[in-house]
Amino acid sequence: MIAIAPHPLLDLWAFTCELPGPLAAVASPPELLALLDLATPAPLSSSDDVRQKIRALLKAGGFKPTGRSKPASEYLLAAAPLRSINLAVDACNAVSLHSGLPISVVDLERVRPPLAVDLAAAGSSYVFNASGQVIDVAKLLCLIDAGGPCANAVKDAQRSKTDGDTRRTLSLLWSSRELPGRGEAACRWYRDLLAAAGARAAMVD
Repeated sequence: MIAIAPHPLLDLWAFTCELPGPLAAVASPPELLALLDLATPAPLSSSDDVRQKIRALLKAGGFKPTGRSKPASEYLLAAAPLRSINLAVDACNAVSLHSGLPISVVDLERVRPPLAVDLAAAGSSYVFNASGQVIDVAKLLCLIDAGGPCANAVKDAQRSKTDGDTRRTLSLLWSSRELPGRGEAACRWYRDLLAAAGARAAMVD
């Protein structure tokens, strides 16, 4: 279960996924790999309107989603076509790229309950990559576990990321109430892509 603090715009969709084996041993199907290119037809497509509404979602709490702190979905658009990383990240990136929604995917065994989604407190920060770089997440909507903020629509914490041994993941789609139906459609498509690779997903309350 994830406790969600009241928010005027957040439309959060979350599910867990059980992989058919360790992530390093599970291949991404060719159909999924093709979706890492914007030229591949997909059920959803991003737009400037989606981008603006996602930025408004993050601004609602006082966060400034600009520069290095822009939504992860905008980074993907600029970097497409994307390289393959692993099944969990490829599915996440493909759906985020085409839908325009930022998505977090974390190793479920690396986060500690209780889990909540809320604005990170003043002074909150964490390391977000293997190089030790730090992001200030104060006032940003975050997944928060017993150890503090660990994922959001900008950059997920290094401590909660997947690796080759990952077998269970938690995905969060950060959508807005101003984009009715988009979060649900993206979540359904995301789960279908994982199911096609032999993974089993279950929605989170």
